[in-house]
Amino acid sequence: MASSNDTIFALSSGRLPAAIAVVRLSGPRAGGALKALTGKIPEPRRAALARVRDPATNEVIDEALALWFPGPKSETGEDTAELQLHGGRAVLAAVLGALGRIEGLRMAEPGEFTRRAFENGHLDLTAVEGLADLIGAETEAQRRQAYRQLKGLLGDRAEDWRKRLIEALALVEARIDFSDEADVPEDLVGPALKIAAELDAEIAAALAGASRGERLRDGLVVAIAGPPNAGKSTIFNRIARREAAIVSPIAGTTRDVIEVHLDLGGYPVTVLDTAGMRESDDPVEREGVRRAMERAEAADLVVWVEDITTSDLLRLETPSPRARHMWFVENKVDLDESTKDEDINQPYELQDILFYVSDKDEHGFSSFMNRLAEYAAEFFGSEPALVSRERQRQLLEVTDEALLAALAEGAQGREDIIAEELRIAANALGRLTGRVDVEDILDVIFRDFCIGK
Repeated sequence: MASSNDTIFALSSGRLPAAIAVVRLSGPRAGGALKALTGKIPEPRRAALARVRDPATNEVIDEALALWFPGPKSETGEDTAELQLHGGRAVLAAVLGALGRIEGLRMAEPGEFTRRAFENGHLDLTAVEGLADLIGAETEAQRRQAYRQLKGLLGDRAEDWRKRLIEALALVEARIDFSDEADVPEDLVGPALKIAAELDAEIAAALAGASRGERLRDGLVVAIAGPPNAGKSTIFNRIARREAAIVSPIAGTTRDVIEVHLDLGGYPVTVLDTAGMRESDDPVEREGVRRAMERAEAADLVVWVEDITTSDLLRLETPSPRARHMWFVENKVDLDESTKDEDINQPYELQDILFYVSDKDEHGFSSFMNRLAEYAAEFFGSEPALVSRERQRQLLEVTDEALLAALAEGAQGREDIIAEELRIAANALGRLTGRVDVEDILDVIFRDFCIGK
């Protein structure tokens, strides 16, 4: 059975083979294991060259840099050691095998190093989630948001809110418990409700921007849709800058939804190429159209592409998605010279935007991409979001609902109910940072980490 008293080890660097492989150890026997493999423990936080030997045979495995971080001043809060080895598979297998034969050591589970940092008070849960997002960040905007969370953007604010809530709760409970005492002021509930009202305003403001933070983690979803043979897949490939979709003059070539993930101006964007939307007797194509419609209606933006030479004929008979935001692209303007000089630099609006492009010679395409980058910037906003995950938003909503209930009870003067609502609010904030009763969610949070982190 795995125990938090075990000393754990794992590869903490990337996939092998590599120039360097970092093996990390954490726990009470980390120092002893380091000495068993290298013959000494280096000065704390100073890299030292060491020959790594298998304790069972005394055979030299590799020459490496050894580092020693005695607890509690380490990443996990425990004694921690690192070996920076040459990144060959045979080297790593020999070192891990040697460590596994030392009594009291075992391989780490996913996220176990970070979990120990949390359990030892070095990180709260919002910082842990920020670290996970930082590891998974693919764009500059995602990196900035994740780093702010890691450094306490929400956690520090939530802890301040919790302290003020406890202060308000203490005032109400003092009024309840010592109401008969002569030296206890009559009006303690009023100041407590004033604190609750201030917190309600601050938390409501944080919740107002919660969707931006969650969207930035998930990315902007753009669906390329329209009738068959309108040039959707060619435009999709130009956006992706590679041949991601099959292009053919045969109608119905795209049967399933294809997607690519892009970094557009520092923002995460997922672009979907969908099946041509039309009525069909082919059950496979009909299923493709159903999926296309479903994905398009769930997208943040639909780019509706039409062949300019046939769009007037097809518009009334082509099924189209019900989308919140839709742009219209008249494609193949190279086949219709009357539209080649259309003004595509019209005022920027989120709805009812019309572009004239040619998938053959890229006419109008740079303007389209510039507008798409502008849309992404407006979609995510420029202000950093305090809330970046659904779990965080839900707990803040519980907190705010309890504060509003306490304020509503203030007019009735029911001090015991006010105290209970403030207690619920404080408990929700404690769960947000991991200070109280979070055992049921720890496994969910840490299972997504890689082994060695």
